[in-house]
Amino acid sequence: MMDPTRLWYGPSLLSWFLLPLSWLYCAIVRVRRLGYRLGWMNVEQLAVPVIVVGNLTVGGTGKTPLVLRLAALLQERGWTPGIITRGYRGKAEAWPQSVRPASDPVQVGDEPVLLARRSGCPVVAGPDRVSAGRMAIATGGCDILLSDDGLQHYALGRDLEILVIDAQRGFGNGRCLPAGPLREPVSRRASVDLVVYKEGAGQGHGMRLEPGEVRSLCAPDRALELADFRAESILAVAGIGDPERFFRVLEGEGLKIARRPFPDHHCYTAADVAAWGDRTVIMTEKDAVKCAAFATERHWYLSVEARLDAAFETHFFAKLTEFTRG
Repeated sequence: MMDPTRLWYGPSLLSWFLLPLSWLYCAIVRVRRLGYRLGWMNVEQLAVPVIVVGNLTVGGTGKTPLVLRLAALLQERGWTPGIITRGYRGKAEAWPQSVRPASDPVQVGDEPVLLARRSGCPVVAGPDRVSAGRMAIATGGCDILLSDDGLQHYALGRDLEILVIDAQRGFGNGRCLPAGPLREPVSRRASVDLVVYKEGAGQGHGMRLEPGEVRSLCAPDRALELADFRAESILAVAGIGDPERFFRVLEGEGLKIARRPFPDHHCYTAADVAAWGDRTVIMTEKDAVKCAAFATERHWYLSVEARLDAAFETHFFAKLTEFTRG
């Protein structure tokens, strides 16, 4: 199967042939958004403020680390945030699902479990963001909600939209699906409240994803630094939207690695883990959520932290004050 990133982020004749489908997709997206704006379709405003963190492209742009950082900022200011998320590839038979740190990622998805473990916030997963939001408010006592993704889920009323853009990859060829990576036309950027550029700067704020500690899957309290692994040959495992970025981080810290990319949200099996043999493995934190059940003492994960430019916090809380005043 062809890697769509080659189609979307590089020269491709096939992309030109797919343009008519892309135009049709864009037309449907515009009509749908207009329908919500004009009241043809119902938008539900929940009982607490809602902040949506999303992107325009398919794949990862750093939304989840940003949501974790925003949750921490809100907690520092005395808010009680809740987090709602889709639960992508979760196999639960009923939605929404309240997610705990010990929840099964097979049932609720990998990112919701990661959010529950890292944030200390109530987390609810479900494809219907309105229902997920209602549950988070009812069961978690939240006074504000963060939606991890959901920019295109217009049935959920929102008070603040934050768009995350990967500064390195941008919008690819600038075309909508299936000819390009865009979920909505680039013009949608003009209507959001704040723009954050991951690993770069543009007409918005900058965000860096800084590598943190390397923790054992078997004993998460055991932590080392990346520098402690420079003498070894490492198998680097990443099942995320942009595995190469993870690999570059490890190499940038002086590690000697063999790459082992997997598809985003890959559901790891005991056979996958057994195939790595007795080598030292470092994986992403999202992968670790799903591999913990099969892990040995040679399996580690790298945590990352979002670091925002100095002006972001000022602008973020100024926007927050605008819609919570009174």
